[in-house]
This record gives sequence, structure tokens and C-alpha cells, in this order.
Amino acid sequence: MTSDRKIRANRANARASTGPKTGQGRRRAARNAIRHALSRPIYSDPTLSEEIKALARDIVGTDISAERQELALRIAEAQIDLRRVRYARHQLLSQALREPDYESERTLRVKATLVERSVGRFNQSGPMPNKLAEFLNSKPEGPHKLATILADKSRQLLALDRYERRALSRRKFAIRALDAARRCK
Repeated sequence: MTSDRKIRANRANARASTGPKTGQGRRRAARNAIRHALSRPIYSDPTLSEEIKALARDIVGTDISAERQELALRIAEAQIDLRRVRYARHQLLSQALREPDYESERTLRVKATLVERSVGRFNQSGPMPNKLAEFLNSKPEGPHKLATILADKSRQLLALDRYERRALSRRKFAIRALDAARRCK
């Protein structure tokens, strides 16, 4: 039997770990699930609902068994979800790649710090050194730009990866269930 002391300690721990405490933290946490609109039910969009039904008809063919139609709908839902995730990833990366002056937050902070430190020093003693001016005016290009974007967007890409793995898993199990239903015919 659990002691009263242990119960009080468990309750105190539970109260201390119930998520963000500040209004700002709660607002941020509330937006987590809707950032890419991937947590929204797929049937909330009428266009996607029609695509799912059409894809399910293509998968199941002329089979009119209610069980197989339901299994085909599960496969189609997972496939459409997978497409939505991949589109969100494409949008995230292509938007950053299209930005000609893209710089990472870290690089911008380093540049701002350098400017703050050098303002007083170089005003009095002459022009800014060429190396410093080159660094401040530099922008990532080519493979370096892609690497910078991937590093900056890694948290968002990781979240999208979790959505993608979930959709792939749902699709795999739905396909297996449909195959099993066809074998039991």
C-alpha cells in the first residue's frame, strides 16, 4: 500500500509538471499541433474527402464488400496524409531556399554582436577591416545555404518526420489488413 507521504509527493510532482505556466507558453503550446495543419482531421476538408473516396475506389476496384471498402478508405486516408506531410516539408524547404538573403538566426546574432563591439572601436581608429566587412556582408550560397537551412529547420523537419512515419505505419497496416481480407475471400 502506498503511504500518505508518497501520495502527497506524487501529487506535488504532478502539479509541477502539467505543462507551460505562463500565458505565452500556453499559447505557444496550443499552436504546436496546428503548425502545419497536419493534426486537422482529413475529412474536415471536402476536397480531400473526395480524393480519399476516389483513391479508395481505385484501390478496391469493383469489390463491393463493405469491409474491403473500409480497409481501402484507411489506406487512402494514410496515403493522402503522407502526401500532405511531404507537401508541408517541400513548402518549408522551398520557401527558405527561395529567400535570397537567408541567414540563420545564430549567424545573425553573431553579426549583430560583432557590429555592436566594432562600432565604437572603428569609428575612432579608421575603417573597418576588410575581413570583418566581408563577413558582415556574406550570405550563404549553394550547398552551404542548404546545410544552413537544414540545420535551422531541423526541429520542424523532425516534427514532419514523425507525422510521415505515423502515416507510413498506418498505410502499411491498412495494406496488410486489406491483403489478409482478400486472402480470406
